[in-house]
Amino acid sequence: QIRVNSSRMIRVMQVDSEEELEKFNVWNILFSFLKEKLNDTSIDVDLYSNKTCLKVELLEAGTMYSVILFRRFDPKLFLVFFLGLLLFFCGDMLSRSQLFYYSAGISFGLLASLLILVYMMSKVMPKKSPVYFLLVGGWSFSLYLLQLIFKNLREICKFYWRYLLGYLLLVGFVSFGVCYRYGPLENKRSINLLSWALQLLGLLLMYSGIQIHPIALALVVIAICTKNLDYPVQWAFAAYRKIQSAQQGPSPPRLLTEEEYRVQGEVETRKALEELRNYCRSPDFSAWTAVSRIQSPKRFADFMGGACHVTPDEVSVHEREYGLADIFLEEEEEEED
Repeated sequence: QIRVNSSRMIRVMQVDSEEELEKFNVWNILFSFLKEKLNDTSIDVDLYSNKTCLKVELLEAGTMYSVILFRRFDPKLFLVFFLGLLLFFCGDMLSRSQLFYYSAGISFGLLASLLILVYMMSKVMPKKSPVYFLLVGGWSFSLYLLQLIFKNLREICKFYWRYLLGYLLLVGFVSFGVCYRYGPLENKRSINLLSWALQLLGLLLMYSGIQIHPIALALVVIAICTKNLDYPVQWAFAAYRKIQSAQQGPSPPRLLTEEEYRVQGEVETRKALEELRNYCRSPDFSAWTAVSRIQSPKRFADFMGGACHVTPDEVSVHEREYGLADIFLEEEEEEED
């Protein structure tokens, strides 16, 4: 960082080369009137920049100032990196969260309200007004105003807290109403797009949160590999299971227990009888031919109406031959043997 301290108010401008300081630029002149007057300015310098040029403009004669270069741990960059890490790993969950949807919508409304205000002023302002040239910049001018507000946020909260509170409440309620009107995302593809956008934004914040580019790139690659590590592990485990099953050969089928065999027989019998009734009701079935060939047409008609396919006499005969009595006799014979 480069810190410029002065005894009185000054203006500090940062450019990339000396030639830019000598060039005549209309925007630099306009912003020079709008820029805040500070006596303690900090400028972040990229570690890989070849040259950084500063212009210190003295507003009053006899102003003394000093330029200090130092290195320190920047907590803002750490917060940027941590926010990017959170967005990258929690993007899937945040894209489906209603709380995140309303919070992000209200926050975006608070930040974008100034841009909307500038746009409305540009529509109302006369075309030949001198202020209209300031509004031509649109986004750049609005972003500068946002930067100006954040730098002087402490003074605004201290002296103009009533206006700030009214602005936050008004814009917050309007933003919440817009979000409530359209509702959270429900389309799967829209949710996927939001999730991918959050993850991409997280990667960009992680990369910009570290000034050493190789380390930042390495951490981004590690984060991507860590998030997608479960897919290669699942593929490797599936391939291992296939190889292991191929070496061991086919496993023998599991035999049914007596209870499972009885239940399966009842279920399949009911299913087959219902299919038979449906076929007999279909137009393809010749009813007169079937009636002429069967011995008991009335029993067939009762069966078609939903009656049981066996008579009580047949049930009793089956129980005597294959029922519990025979099972008890077989068990007694085995005990005697």
